[in-house]
Amino acid sequence: MTLDLRSVRDTPHNVKEPDSSACEAGGNVTVKGLGPTVIVNADDWGLDAQTTGRSLDCVLREVVSSVSAMVFMQDSERAADLARKHAVDVGLHLNLTTPFSARQCPSRLMERQRALTRFLRSHRIAPAIYHPGLAAAFEYVVSAQFEEFERLHGAAASRVDGHHHMHLCANVLRQKLLPAGIIVRRNFSFGPGEKGYINRLYRRRQDRGLARRHRLTDFFFALLPCAPRRMERIFDLASRFNVEIETHPVNPEEYRFLVDGELLRYAGEGAVARGYIMRPLGRAPGVGEVL
Repeated sequence: MTLDLRSVRDTPHNVKEPDSSACEAGGNVTVKGLGPTVIVNADDWGLDAQTTGRSLDCVLREVVSSVSAMVFMQDSERAADLARKHAVDVGLHLNLTTPFSARQCPSRLMERQRALTRFLRSHRIAPAIYHPGLAAAFEYVVSAQFEEFERLHGAAASRVDGHHHMHLCANVLRQKLLPAGIIVRRNFSFGPGEKGYINRLYRRRQDRGLARRHRLTDFFFALLPCAPRRMERIFDLASRFNVEIETHPVNPEEYRFLVDGELLRYAGEGAVARGYIMRPLGRAPGVGEVL
């Protein structure tokens, strides 16, 4: 096994980057004068009935923009029906690390996923290591989920992210298992000092590689922690860039923050996007890294 660095390349040096001191990211150039509009995406749609229900409640309250759906899970079928009924914007939540729980899940698929899970959870750096012996298993498990998503939702997935962010593991990226041109969730955005230099460098280069094949937002954050200064910074960025916030409404703290109106207190009415909508901010390859 070897460390996968093939998909990471440097940004062209002749491209001018936006001037900001907030965070690291990459993607679109700044457009001044736009109000903040943020994509709030609820993960794990279809994992189980409670998770789906909490997310749907947030969608109907218009504090969540979109959801990412798991397939081959116990609530996947019902969740797909609910998505159609309520016109929920749905992407694929690729799952390589949590056992499939649907009754009709093929045994071969479950076996291949278990092999991937053992490897990816064997060490904290395992996701960054390309495993040639598991290449066929990765291809089978990933393609099966894209096919099942299309069967359940009636259309191919136009965007993808990953359970435990494993859609960014070395095998998936090096084997180019995510369809070209679709929206792919980037790495978390961190400010200087929030992560070690090597960690930040690896994530930054990985995002630059992703941007050559896929569409990305400029910034990506978890909802927690919901500290006032942090939320104000996120929505300041959202007035100038495409920003996604990941949330798990099944988490009581996140659910309360969303449904009690705390998010809208920072964002303002109408600031949460209605669907996973990336504004056309004049995208240029490699532009948008903010140091």
